[in-house]
Formats: sequence, C-alpha cells, structure tokens
Amino acid sequence: MEDALARLKKGTLKLYALEKELPPKEAVQVRRTFVEEERGADLAALGSFSIGLDRVVRRNIENMIGAIQVPVGVAGPVQVNGEYARGEYYLPLATTEGALVASANRGASAITKAGGAEVRVVRDGMTRAPVFAARDVVHAKEVADWTTAHIADLAAAAEKTTSRGKLLSVTPYVTGTSVFLRCAYDTKDAMGMNMATIATAAIADLVEARTGARLIALSGNMCVDKKPAAINLIEGRGKTVVAGVSLSADLIQRVFKTDAATLVEVNYRKNLIGSARAGALGFNAHAANLVAAMYLACGQDPAHVVEGSSAITTVEATDDGVYISVTLPAVQVGTVGGGTGIDTQAACLRLLDVAGGGEPEGTNAKAFAELVGVGVLAGELSLLGALAAHHLARAHKELGRG
Repeated sequence: MEDALARLKKGTLKLYALEKELPPKEAVQVRRTFVEEERGADLAALGSFSIGLDRVVRRNIENMIGAIQVPVGVAGPVQVNGEYARGEYYLPLATTEGALVASANRGASAITKAGGAEVRVVRDGMTRAPVFAARDVVHAKEVADWTTAHIADLAAAAEKTTSRGKLLSVTPYVTGTSVFLRCAYDTKDAMGMNMATIATAAIADLVEARTGARLIALSGNMCVDKKPAAINLIEGRGKTVVAGVSLSADLIQRVFKTDAATLVEVNYRKNLIGSARAGALGFNAHAANLVAAMYLACGQDPAHVVEGSSAITTVEATDDGVYISVTLPAVQVGTVGGGTGIDTQAACLRLLDVAGGGEPEGTNAKAFAELVGVGVLAGELSLLGALAAHHLARAHKELGRG
C-alpha cells in the first residue's frame, strides 16, 4: 500500500489502475488517502461501510474512495392489493428530509385502514431511440416505411443480443432529414437500459445496411432517458403504474383532520391548475420524494427520478368521501442488475420480497413497480391532507428541525 501511494504521488501509477494491483479494500483505502493528502480534507467517514467491494468496484463505480450513508426508514405496514404485489408491506425509504417518512407512514396507515391500495402495471417497455440522417425528406420517409414493414427482421437482430429481452415495437419519428426510431423492449426483471442499448445497436446496424440511412447517435433523445419529456408522460417508459384508494369521509376526518371537499379542492387548485399554470410535466404534490427515497433504498438509478416525477394525482368525490389515485407513466425499476446487488440495497429488496429474478421472469420487477406506485400514493395522500388541514409548516417545524 505504501508503495502504491508513493507511485501515485510520483505519477507513475494512475488512480483508476489501483484495483489491478491491490485487493479492492486496499485500493479504495489508498485512493482515499491519496485524495485526502492532495486536498487536505478529512475523508475518514467515507471509509466506514458494510457493503462488499468485489462486485461494486467491477460493476457500480470507478475510482471509489468510500461510501456515503443515507438514513433508511420504513413506512407501513401498508396493505397492497396489486396484481403482482399483494399483502402488507413495510416500504424502505432512504432520505435526509425530516418529515418525509412520517408523512408516508401516515398515508400508508390511511390506505391500510381503507382496506388497501389497488395498483396495476398497465404498460411495460424500456426504450432506446437512435437517430439517423437521411439524404432528404423523401429518403427519410422511405427509412421510416422500411422500418415499419420489417419489424420481424429488427426483432430477430435485437434478440440475438439478449437471452431474455424481447423487442415490443419500433415507432419512427421523422423531423426533416432526421429519423428517430423509438424501440421498446420487455426487459423482464432488469431495469433494462444496457439490454435495450445493446439490442438497439444491432437494429441500427441493420437499418444502416438496408436503407442507406446514416446512424448519428445510438441515443437521439427521444428515448427519453433521465430528462423530463412529454413523450414519456404520454407513451410511458419502463413501467406505467396506476394506484388508487377509496377513503370514507369519516376516515379522512379521523386521520387527516379535514374533509373530502377540501381534499378535492386542494388537489384541483394545486396539482392540476397550479401545475398547468407553471407548465409542469408532473401534476402531483411531491411524487419525486417517494420515488427517490425508494430508488435510493433499493439500488435503482437515482437519475430516473426525473421520469418518475412525471406523475398525475387525481382526487374524485364519491358518495362517501373521495377516490384518490396516482398515475406514474415512467417507473424504471429492476430487481436484478445495476445497484440491486449491493448488500444494503439488496437487503431492502428482500424486505419487499422482490429481490432477484421472479418466477415467471419479470414478475418481481412488476411487483416492485407496484410498490413504488403505492408509496407515491401514500405520500400524495398525506401531503394533500396536511395542506388541506394547514398542518404542513407545523409538521416540518417539528420533524424537519428536530
């Protein structure tokens, strides 16, 4: 270790090459020590962690110097009446925002008292959309038409690259001489971005060879990955999830200290009119809070909170209360691959009974997506209740400031 540190200082050894010469734990320690000495910063706290390093340094991160720790709380138990997730669950939430877990817990309690949340996955398809350059607009139309007529050939090319993924559709979009092909895949229990990217590369090769179009970029930003976009809100990306619960007037009064009519009006004026006036792509109270907390706890790509925040919350008056629902068009989750194998994140997936591959394939990821939807429903319900009762500032003062 001392020799490696000395060579780093001399410049004869690169930071990224440490794992080639040292076991992962020692490589991380040497790298952290070097950075500490270079910058004069105390990074000792980053050196205390429980996750195994062999997998992490090969699959999840480069130039590792340690790990941060985000507190994890649980909301629940919450009764879930899904197609894939059924029963009572404790939802793991990783966050540093005081009051968030308490809020979700109150929403979960109300859902359970009401008999549980109904939740379904109504669409499933991970997307990748390459962009091609055509010679002119006539050629662009020909490329789009060829694609539509040869879906079977494209599927055969794509599926040679994966033992599990299936091509579901290819939708062409023409803009001048640019042709975008939005490819959608069934990726089973994987979140599937790597699978979709590799499969789409095979499709792109075939399109170039058969049409003469020139591939410009394997991602042409119509996928749309990790960016707010109307196409994801409309067509979906990953899993489209809907969750809802019926609350009686009595339950609303007992749990939230407000009434059904006020809940309806708060949602209408805040989530619908307010979001429309702001030009928002999400019509919700704070869906991103619950999406981010569950993604961090369960080893998902946290950047996908962008798409997960494009949710729509509705509150409809019923004869005896309200029916509140959330629609999440773009829930991008997996239970295998990515960060799901890191020890602490895998533990949270086990808590939800969705770790690893499902039987049949794809059922664990769908169950997890349903649980994310219920988590968002609990969070939306609780925040709307707090706003309706004018309790929001009080809750944050008590719980967010200690």
